[in-house]
Amino acid sequence: MVLDNNAHSVFLLHYHLILVVKYRRRVFDNLISSRAKEIFEYIAPNYHITLMEWNYDADHIHILFRAHPKTEISKFINAYKSASSRLIKKEFPEIRQKLWNEYFWSQSFCLITAGGVPLTVFKQYIESRVRRMNKAYKFRLYPNAEQMNLLTRTFGCVRFIYNKMLGDKIDYYHETGKKLSNTPAQYKEEFPWLKEVDSLALANAQLHLQAAYRNFFRSPKSGFPKFKSKHRHQDSYTTNNQKGSIRMEDGRIKLPKIGFVKLKQHRPIPENFCIKSATVSKTPTGKYFVSVLFEYEEVIQPVKPETVVGLDFSMKELFVSSDGVTAAYPHYYRQSMEQLSKEQRRLSKCQIGSNNRNKQRIKVARLYEKVSHQRKDFLHKLSRQITNVYDAVCIEDLNMQGMSQSLNFGKSVHDNGWGIFTSLLDYKLSEQGKELIKIDKWYPSSKTCSCCGKVKEELSLSERMYQCECGF
Repeated sequence: MVLDNNAHSVFLLHYHLILVVKYRRRVFDNLISSRAKEIFEYIAPNYHITLMEWNYDADHIHILFRAHPKTEISKFINAYKSASSRLIKKEFPEIRQKLWNEYFWSQSFCLITAGGVPLTVFKQYIESRVRRMNKAYKFRLYPNAEQMNLLTRTFGCVRFIYNKMLGDKIDYYHETGKKLSNTPAQYKEEFPWLKEVDSLALANAQLHLQAAYRNFFRSPKSGFPKFKSKHRHQDSYTTNNQKGSIRMEDGRIKLPKIGFVKLKQHRPIPENFCIKSATVSKTPTGKYFVSVLFEYEEVIQPVKPETVVGLDFSMKELFVSSDGVTAAYPHYYRQSMEQLSKEQRRLSKCQIGSNNRNKQRIKVARLYEKVSHQRKDFLHKLSRQITNVYDAVCIEDLNMQGMSQSLNFGKSVHDNGWGIFTSLLDYKLSEQGKELIKIDKWYPSSKTCSCCGKVKEELSLSERMYQCECGF
């Protein structure tokens, strides 16, 4: 206990200031930390602040200090962050290469205690509060004729290197019984035209092939990696951002080897978002899109569940909630089936390889594309409404693939898009600190009485209502 200027007794408060470098860039060493400490000691007396302890790690600084009861701590923190960021970047130019857009500090944490607290406690607190998250935004691309040609060549090279590496792996295994470790660089001497496209696109094709092998050995039901067909009419490749090789500005996006491509930026990008990679794709209808993956740090405030809802899958309505509300899904595929059948019959009668067949193929692809967009638009809006109203959502963990392959339910299951809906619901709830709870599919929820909790052993599918022994 101490006395302030008005002779009031107050607790001796300790201020713990934790400053984290943007995106956890590892920039601090003894020299940079000492300079940051000098700046703190220079500014602190102006705000009646006394430094007690100084600790640093590669990506953050922990400062323990005392302050006058009337000191405005927030003003001091802003002043120190501004001065230290400006001076350290100026005096240590090598740091700029580790930063993104030259942002230095991330979120700051100022915690107040009435006694000494170990530094490890605050490190655990930071790790639990700051989450490094990824989010992808998809934009429509409008490349010119030359850029279309470059994109087509890149699609072809990525497909070629994937098939070539897969074929060589299979042949090597048949000959020796061992696994072949090959890379795209090994083929550039034999096929020099591979050097004309983005090397990272070829490297990502190698990673995709490795992932396909891992999935097969982890779960053989997923199937052995297959060769990519040239006639799928849907191409894509992924490239990574290295020192600003991918950036967005003035309604354009810069892609390696392609240059600046015009795009329709339908939403703003927050300043703290850092570009990680970009996936360029071409749809069967001939449209170009780019999906840009961003990395950002966010403080997630866990929400204590007060409003909870349960969603039960329904083949007709998408779901029925525990409140008795149905989703009233419009079944867009069923609505378009008659027109699809008509256009597909025309397509089947066209001569293979003719221009008329290609035109008719695009007509059919546009109908499927429209159905897909309608479904996604409905599910996005519905998942957002549920996320805004409820703090926790409970769903049944269903095997949708198995359900679609039994009892002729394939079209209905795929038309509902339950798997897409749960994925949208999951990430939207987690962004707000809320939770999506999945109940095991074998849990006897229908057999359990909601009044007494007794489980009915025998319950047929046709029995939609029954009376429990307790009278409910």
